[in-house]
Amino acid sequence: MSDLVVRRIGRLTTWATPRITDAAVVIAAGRVSWVGADADLPAGLGDVPELDAAGAAVMPGFVDCHTHLVWAGHRRDDLVGRLAGGDYSPAGIASTVAATRAASDAELMRSGGERIATMRRNGTTTVEIKSGYELTLRGELRTLDVIADLAASQQVRVQSTYLGAHVVPDGRDRGEYVDEVIASLPEARRHQAAWCDVFCDTGAFSVSEAERVLRAAADLGMGLRLHADQLGHTGGAQLAARLGCASADHLDFVTPADAAALAAAGVVGVLVPAASLYTGSNRWSHAAVLREAGVPLAIATDCNPGTAWCESMPYAVQLACLAMGLGVDEALEAATAGGARALRRADVGHLGVGACGDLVVLATDHEADVVARLGAPAVAQAVIGGVVQ
Repeated sequence: MSDLVVRRIGRLTTWATPRITDAAVVIAAGRVSWVGADADLPAGLGDVPELDAAGAAVMPGFVDCHTHLVWAGHRRDDLVGRLAGGDYSPAGIASTVAATRAASDAELMRSGGERIATMRRNGTTTVEIKSGYELTLRGELRTLDVIADLAASQQVRVQSTYLGAHVVPDGRDRGEYVDEVIASLPEARRHQAAWCDVFCDTGAFSVSEAERVLRAAADLGMGLRLHADQLGHTGGAQLAARLGCASADHLDFVTPADAAALAAAGVVGVLVPAASLYTGSNRWSHAAVLREAGVPLAIATDCNPGTAWCESMPYAVQLACLAMGLGVDEALEAATAGGARALRRADVGHLGVGACGDLVVLATDHEADVVARLGAPAVAQAVIGGVVQ
């Protein structure tokens, strides 16, 4: 954490105040202590380092609330097969499981660190990371330890999620495996998993299986998340509403009734448009269903090897606008404050006084260019806790 003054901001988006032009931000001890017009900068700040935004737009750092970025191996054969006319199946996860099990801790740290570094260059300052690519008690705990080590060694803020219930491993009895996941929850909690997630969908886990796992996790004080209704309408969204999950993610097959239940329960709907593109499903209309019901929205990359190898939140925002129909401010807020709501973090995703000093200086003088300029770097500089990256 550090002190910093960011000056000569052309357009400042805080989500806590109306947009400010010709602005400045003061960060003290890693947190926002003042925002306003540059001409009104408080006197007596002392010898504080300054970052000159040179007229660029500034906004909160992106909060990527759904990723699977610890893995080994590749899934390029899956992608090539889909592009040749094949369909996506969760069974492809097995190849990643085999490669991840065979990888050393050092290999997972290296590749995970590289992905986080790419995310940081693209403006991500907080990221959620799930386990789920080892599917044994020892292996899943190892992944949680790698996530904890990444959290300690990388500059971004990391939230850890236990996804032992990703798919049923090859050769395992599904009932026994669900029992094993439930029995492993106390250990996962001790290995710093703040959240529990389940892939509740066609080819993965049923609503009743997911409910058993999540209720057990809630009894241990873990937060709840849910992969829901991505591959078919299985009732996952209704389960997320019934349990009061922090988020329900994907939701490609959500119905108006499902969306109404999510809105009433205050569950954040996490859109992962890169997965809709990458898998070839091209399902976009669920964003409008969620919006019309009043479901609070978040946007995430879903960074993973098989269905969304994407480390760029600006790209996810572009897809949310151009394919799903979100407005620019709506998408940018979903990718920052919305992600924070999905992680139940009141201290990130905005630049109100008291928030973490996490912001991005854009490579443009207007935030709309994040969407308008395809294929170009959107972020010139990231600041995390007052530290220029």
